Amino acid sequence: MSANPSEPVQRIGVPREIFPGEKRVATVPDAVEKLIKLGFVVAVESGAGEAANFSDDAYRAAGAEIIEGAAALWAAADIVLKVRPPSSDEVALLREGGTLIGFVWPAQNPELMQQLADRKATVLAIDCLPRTLSRAQKMDALTSMAGVSGYRAVIEAANAFGRYFNGQITAAGKVPPAKVFIAGAGVAGLAAIGTAANLGAIVRANDTRAEVADQVKSLGGEFVKVDYEEEGSGGGGYAKVMSEGFQAAQRQMYAQQAREADIIITTALIPGKPAPKLITAEMVQSMKPGSVIVDMAAEQGGNCELTVPGEAVVRHGVTIVGYTDLASRLSKQSSTLYATNLLRLTEELCKAKNGQALVNMEDDAIRGLTVVKNGEITWPAPPLKAAPVPAPKPAAAPVEQKKSGHGHGSGAPMSGKSLAVIFAVAAVLFWFIGAYAPAAFLGHFTVFVLACFIGYMVVWNVTPALHTPLMSVTNAISSIIAIGALVQIAPPNAGINGRPDSLILWLAFAALVLTAVNMFGGFAVTRRMLAMFRK
Repeated sequence: MSANPSEPVQRIGVPREIFPGEKRVATVPDAVEKLIKLGFVVAVESGAGEAANFSDDAYRAAGAEIIEGAAALWAAADIVLKVRPPSSDEVALLREGGTLIGFVWPAQNPELMQQLADRKATVLAIDCLPRTLSRAQKMDALTSMAGVSGYRAVIEAANAFGRYFNGQITAAGKVPPAKVFIAGAGVAGLAAIGTAANLGAIVRANDTRAEVADQVKSLGGEFVKVDYEEEGSGGGGYAKVMSEGFQAAQRQMYAQQAREADIIITTALIPGKPAPKLITAEMVQSMKPGSVIVDMAAEQGGNCELTVPGEAVVRHGVTIVGYTDLASRLSKQSSTLYATNLLRLTEELCKAKNGQALVNMEDDAIRGLTVVKNGEITWPAPPLKAAPVPAPKPAAAPVEQKKSGHGHGSGAPMSGKSLAVIFAVAAVLFWFIGAYAPAAFLGHFTVFVLACFIGYMVVWNVTPALHTPLMSVTNAISSIIAIGALVQIAPPNAGINGRPDSLILWLAFAALVLTAVNMFGGFAVTRRMLAMFRK
């Protein structure tokens, strides 16, 4: 692919997906408008978006050409955007030297890789994106589709379960909440945990990676730990294959959860490898009649021994859902997310916005995606270069803490004896003031001391993170200052001819101005802060 400004702009083609039951489409009308702004011409096969509720008229309104027939679309396109890997017939339609972007799964499809290389094609496999790169997250279609699939898995489970997820107390009796166990807390598992918890179920989850425990808890689930110490983090954000000892302890834990759970959702899958068998036939038999298993790894053989890929079957009174098209069952949402991922990738390929895509093999993200370049198979990509480790900063000299006579550091709480001494000194000071100060001053001084104490307890004794929410409270204290200033400006019998001295007058006026700024400004800031949390 060239980036020569003298060359004509390239045409992006979006064919209809021919895989049985696939309802997604590689781009949507909103993304078409943005692709055109990058300088490309966009062509869509007639009917490509119908299954996802995107009509040809919607694509036309966004500026896309509508082409009848797959052969004409593939022949006209310089760059083809797809969801599923192309079939052999589709590869034959690809223009020689053309570009294909979509899911390819090169490890599982070596014959397809060779066919694409024979067409002198350039292929960017969205499933090969280096997911550990933070800048690549906007192009991460695997994460987008896994999130949709996890949500849909809970919907399918609720449909097959036949009972409420949340507990209820009605006139007809008490309904207990459903107990949901989720095996695997990756993207799909976390999406399922959040959805099931929001529906009111009691959610438990397990994963070989101990670091996801906090994520499970933050979504309302309970993390169930295997009684076996072994680190389960693998490369690329996936879990690794565990040892036989860990798997034995894991099976024992799964057996217990199977007896207690109403719904089990399994998500354990490592790309390029068969799905591990987590739920045995004996575990299924131990489950309560009417329970449900949703096996999200069914396409790779399934995590349950009794799963039938693509079907929902009943075994031992338990419904086992093995659908392989969960993301496609939310076709409009998944198509929109997938189209956004491909749009972000296209932006990286066409930074000049001149309608010409350039595959930069020096870019780590693009290099990882590129599995075939001008007919040469470039998969697998070389390992990513490790980021340079910053030089450690020189350790600062330890600061010696001042210690009190009782050995407490500067941040240590004050001892009871020290506190008693301070109160004794304060009591003597107040007695001295009360004995020699005028009576009028004593009343004002008492109010001043109480105001200082209240201010300290309300503001300064509170953690700084809560200072902004307390603005409304401190405004009420500021209003006391305003009332005092007004009294000083216009007292009934003070100063000369009922007016205060000029110094007191100006001080009271300044107090009024500053208090007004604090009050109105504080309420304005608090109002804006609260608006941030409103949907």
